[in-house]
Amino acid sequence: MNNIFQLSFILLVASSPLLAAPDKVAPSKPNILFIMADDHAWQAVSAYGESRHLIQTPNIDRLASEGIRFDRYLVNNSLCGPSRAAILTGTYSHINGFYNNTNCRFDGSQTTFPKLLRKAGYQTAMIGKWHLETDPTGFDHWEILPGQGRYYNPPMIRDGKPVTYPGYVTDVITDLSLEWLKQRDPSKPFMLLCWQKAPHREWEPAPRDLNFDHDRTYPLPDSLFDDYSGRGRAEHDQNMTIAKTMRMNEDCKLTAPKDLSAEQKKSWDAYYAPRNEAFLKQNLTGRALTEWKYNRYMHDYLGCVKGVDDNVGRILKYLDETGLATNTIVIYSSDQGFFLGEHGWFDKRWIFQESARAPLLIRWPGTIRAGSVNKDLVCNLDFAETFLQVAQTPIPDRMQGRSFLPVLQGTTPADWRKAFYYHYYEYPAFHKVRPHYGVITDRYTLAHFYAPDVDYWELFDRDKDPGEMRSVFNNPAYADVQAGLIQEVLRQRKQLKEPNKDDPKAFGPFDEWPVSDAPAKKVRNK
Repeated sequence: MNNIFQLSFILLVASSPLLAAPDKVAPSKPNILFIMADDHAWQAVSAYGESRHLIQTPNIDRLASEGIRFDRYLVNNSLCGPSRAAILTGTYSHINGFYNNTNCRFDGSQTTFPKLLRKAGYQTAMIGKWHLETDPTGFDHWEILPGQGRYYNPPMIRDGKPVTYPGYVTDVITDLSLEWLKQRDPSKPFMLLCWQKAPHREWEPAPRDLNFDHDRTYPLPDSLFDDYSGRGRAEHDQNMTIAKTMRMNEDCKLTAPKDLSAEQKKSWDAYYAPRNEAFLKQNLTGRALTEWKYNRYMHDYLGCVKGVDDNVGRILKYLDETGLATNTIVIYSSDQGFFLGEHGWFDKRWIFQESARAPLLIRWPGTIRAGSVNKDLVCNLDFAETFLQVAQTPIPDRMQGRSFLPVLQGTTPADWRKAFYYHYYEYPAFHKVRPHYGVITDRYTLAHFYAPDVDYWELFDRDKDPGEMRSVFNNPAYADVQAGLIQEVLRQRKQLKEPNKDDPKAFGPFDEWPVSDAPAKKVRNK
């Protein structure tokens, strides 16, 4: 009798989702773990083999070696909030209503993939940087940084209640993500957004990483001292250069952050104080000062990247140790690209490759062939549709991306996009980049700068001019290409239901400017 009772109890324990070992119950649908950094340039992921060899990112690279690396992943609007809104909704800014970071608030009542996955039986969580001004919706649990968040001892909002955590923000977000994974309901598949703050400005590394590069002198980008010849007013009249815009105190660390603990401040001062003193004694000016600022920028930015990579390693280790790795899709990406001195710039915003292109690496054991490299044009609007197809859930007609699940499975559809539409609005805050739209193909970039005091087009042949240094718009040798790409822009604007006149709030709290397609009429068609 006792043996029968013991056997019954063992069977009850094994069959109970509440009592079973949390990571040994395999849901029928794959788990989705989406790790996203903020402003992580593809040039700062070693799997991409960037020529300057800025940093080694072994944990992020592991996703490439065990999965797929996308070489032409693009975003619709290279700015934090608008890109996140596009990821959640699968729609462009003019549909989801989030155009810029200055006066937009995300409408949480609209359809998003977390809501649909939750309805389909997924347990959902959002942890980290949200940056959409309203509370997250569609999640069983959320814990977000208010606004941009802080690097040290970050305040957060946990399911609507304020909390503060000691430590470094990248570690904290990872700790909270692992905590949720351990406490989740193991009988359900999960979807976790682990969205990091780093390496966003002001690029403050963890204390342990302050001397990670041992005072390395970084190779300069070829276009650090770009004079913007061969391009228009927008490139000449911007405010995002390392030389003039980067602030000495906050950005270059001549002063310490105000939110450091006593122990953190001690580590900070031990690293920066002697180096700052040596810098001030040199009294640098001109190019020498710009080069110093570039090297300080690289030290701080890449130190933040190292922290992200280390924490990706922590998450992958947990998935391995718990057996979750075999049934979990792991995505690593960034909300957009970032300039690391190219054209003398930092920040993002432009349609150019350093900005509109971002890293994307995905691992899915048993589905993605390890070590794959893909050059199809995929974009941030595609995530929602892909996740919904993975979850075998209908995709709303409202969404404007396309599932790249077939691409992950090794087959690119014959009708996959050949040109991707881009539209940036915010002006003049914060870096005076003129609004513009255009298309990116595997070879060309076409952009129309249209407001408030400019109206011109630029065309770049990236095969011959990979740095996008000289426009060939109206060059007779490109007449057919130019005409075809302008027609593609107009076709996509119509297909995507872009209004001829932008929403007055699109640019921020400033004057309204009309969108003009007039220059297209001046282009000679064959």
